[in-house]
Amino acid sequence: MNAPISTVREGDVLVVTSNNPPVNALGAAVRQGLDAALTEAAGDDGIKAVVIICEGQTFFAGADITEFGKPFVEPSLPVLVDRIEASEKPVIAAVHGTALGGGCEVALACHYRMAVPSAKFGLPEVKLGLLPGAGGTQRLPRVAGVEVALEMATKGDPIPAAKAKDVGLVDRLASEGALRDEAIAYAREVAGARPLPRTSTRDVTVDSATFDTFRKANAKRFRGMDAPAEIIDVIEATAGKPYTEGVQRERMSFMKLMMGAQSAALRHIFFAERKAAKIDGVPDGTEARAIKKVGVIGAGTMGGGISMNFLSAGIPVTIVEMQQDALDRGTGVMRKNYEATAAKGRMTAEQVEKAMGLLNPSLSMDDLADCDLIIEAVYENMDVKKEIFGKLDRIAKPGAILASNTSYLNIDEIAASTGRPQDVLGLHFFSPANVMKLLEVVRGAKTAPDVLVTAMTVAKKIRKVAVVAGVCHGFIGNRMLMPRQVEATNLLLEGATPEQIDRVHVGFGMPMGPFQMADLAGVDIGWHRDPTRIENIRDALAAEERWGQKKGAGFYDYDDKRQPSNSPRVAAIIEDFRQKTGTPQHDVTDEEIVERTLYTMVNEGAKILEEGMAQRASDIDVVWVYGYGWPPYRGGPMFWADGEGLKKIVAGLEKHGFEVSALLREKAEKGEKFN
Repeated sequence: MNAPISTVREGDVLVVTSNNPPVNALGAAVRQGLDAALTEAAGDDGIKAVVIICEGQTFFAGADITEFGKPFVEPSLPVLVDRIEASEKPVIAAVHGTALGGGCEVALACHYRMAVPSAKFGLPEVKLGLLPGAGGTQRLPRVAGVEVALEMATKGDPIPAAKAKDVGLVDRLASEGALRDEAIAYAREVAGARPLPRTSTRDVTVDSATFDTFRKANAKRFRGMDAPAEIIDVIEATAGKPYTEGVQRERMSFMKLMMGAQSAALRHIFFAERKAAKIDGVPDGTEARAIKKVGVIGAGTMGGGISMNFLSAGIPVTIVEMQQDALDRGTGVMRKNYEATAAKGRMTAEQVEKAMGLLNPSLSMDDLADCDLIIEAVYENMDVKKEIFGKLDRIAKPGAILASNTSYLNIDEIAASTGRPQDVLGLHFFSPANVMKLLEVVRGAKTAPDVLVTAMTVAKKIRKVAVVAGVCHGFIGNRMLMPRQVEATNLLLEGATPEQIDRVHVGFGMPMGPFQMADLAGVDIGWHRDPTRIENIRDALAAEERWGQKKGAGFYDYDDKRQPSNSPRVAAIIEDFRQKTGTPQHDVTDEEIVERTLYTMVNEGAKILEEGMAQRASDIDVVWVYGYGWPPYRGGPMFWADGEGLKKIVAGLEKHGFEVSALLREKAEKGEKFN
């Protein structure tokens, strides 16, 4: 195997090139190669300057996180970047693709930075519960200012090269396709410049109010997260202090976060997402089918959102509705959504028109005959879905994949209404489908291996995180949601309030609690629509048209700005049900809410694994982090349960009389974990 770092002399310039696919990660061999190249440059009087450049798609896109938690291999990245800056000969970073994390820190340590306009710079360590650990918290404030450093390091989002140039992170832009030649020319231009501009020697100018202002402005975004708070503290504590002192504090904080539970959880999710793409039981070499045109049945909220994913990826979509007004309304909402995105600067007007230009609205299912993938997105009714799939069986071309966007229904029963069950599967998108990243890919009993592979390949193309699920009521996510909702409602009857239960969930890190979620989604979802048939609290609310935020009343009362307040009417409805059911009251503690609403989810997750409805525990974690707002810094329900201790989970379930999953009990007794 070739070494990942090579050097070539171009006259008096040493060009140091990294070729470490896929993302030029700064693993041990790359660091050692860069170190050797610096030694080579220092020892040759004929070399006047050094250019560091990368082959492939990108500049160094970060550290090699498979090395995290393992013994350091010299040189460490902090040692290497300091050595780059200490070079007596100018070092130029020539950046294309993305300079992320350690890659951005390498660029910051170079004396000069050149980038093509399409390049991006970022410090995404915070997304793994870490802070930049190779001088990033020290050099970036000196180069781009404290405000830019706080934004980039605490949020982890990259900035384009043009902005990087505006803030001083890039010295010069190169022409696309001419980076190497222009970087060599730039190196010759600065070869004799002295003193060399060393970023660590610059001063940091700061107003102490900056930090408090930034904390207040981002309090909600950073709630419950350790890393952003630590990053702000480090930059604040070291601003104005010597670089050597600052990097010592940075290193201590990096190690503290690295050893913490939140970083372990976030790294778990990082690897879990990649593992989820692997499908068990599919023969090696199974090829995906070509998907050049997609059909969507239903132009409602889900159908429109699903269509947008494909349009944004440049895949033509034929969308079918029964009535012209429904079709016009659906395509109008799609356009409005695209235009709202453009108004925020995330798309251009040309991109909006290009996406909408790929849409073919139709009132006839016959227009789906040339589609490679057809997704049914009508309401949850088995008879309706079976009728649609029966028609599709006659209309769709041979080899077309037929998918249902069902949340709960049996895919095998739907597939049986066709003569091609091998081509049928579930594609459960989450609402809003054009925004939410999760896609549950439901494998039917007869789903062909290449159909599964195609679904996972397409998911990646439309930028979804896909997880394979088996056929059971609610699949993975909604099946685990059910015990939570049932127990939350039982707790209301036993003495808790909606506000208390929601507060516990929000305190845990969820974006909202079960009753806030019901009010947002609509209390009337799944309601039988008979106001005289009142079997539970939700029926009683729906019968009074307390359908949630859209009606200004649900489990809470809402003002004109949709701000909630506790509702005397809801308290009366709950009390009425308590009396009718004769449910005994007790003081419900926050601990009991956690045990009965979150431990039961873990228990259901264990049953899902027991039955083979999920491939692995980490897949369940991915579903809950990307589909239901489980706080990423807790790693998903199964990872969280591992941290709590499975014996503790079992004891909590038994205390409240729940039937414990055999797998959960077995793992607890053996002292094992799910992950």
